[in-house]
Amino acid sequence: MTPRTPLSRERIVDAAIEVADDGGLVAVSMRSVARALGAEAMSLYHHVSGKEELLDLLADAAFTQIPLPEIGTPWRTAMTSRAQAMRDVLKRHSWALTLLESRANPGEVVMRHHDRVLGLLRRDGFDLALAAHAYSALDAYIYGFVLTEVSLPFAPDTGPDAFAEGLELPAAEYPHLAEMLDQMVLGHDYRYGDEFDYGLGLVLDQLELRLAAQD
Repeated sequence: MTPRTPLSRERIVDAAIEVADDGGLVAVSMRSVARALGAEAMSLYHHVSGKEELLDLLADAAFTQIPLPEIGTPWRTAMTSRAQAMRDVLKRHSWALTLLESRANPGEVVMRHHDRVLGLLRRDGFDLALAAHAYSALDAYIYGFVLTEVSLPFAPDTGPDAFAEGLELPAAEYPHLAEMLDQMVLGHDYRYGDEFDYGLGLVLDQLELRLAAQD
């Protein structure tokens, strides 16, 4: 008989991620995670104090998947890499959209991430206020984009053509929408995800202007 692998915080968090990936954050409970581990719910309490701590650990686990920008990396390069990595994590684990910034007791990984991002901006000349504004604007863009991206009413691999064709928009009533669909979407291999880098560039361009205006 193969001995059962002992429970640990790491195994519990891994199982919680699987539960959340399958059923969303609402599906995560001590009981559901225990079930995924083939264990009794009470046995989890030897490693995790309860659901709230489990959610804190999930937030930390998500941030662990976002590489910390290296000290000395130019701010624009660092913010671009971070934004792309965060987008990838949020697409893989859409439950993290409502979790990453909602914890009252953020863990060490979360706090270190925030501190590093602010530190990189400050090191490259952002005053404290502009660094805070930059962080807020970038995260609002990333979270908002991914929320839209994962909520689109068509599969990413099929594209929006079939959806757009089904709308049958009368050009006389919606001239600007019809123009966009005709000239940018239908038959043009349009992918909403391609908008991410363009929009990120707009945010970074404006931050660059604001940074220069400080001097």
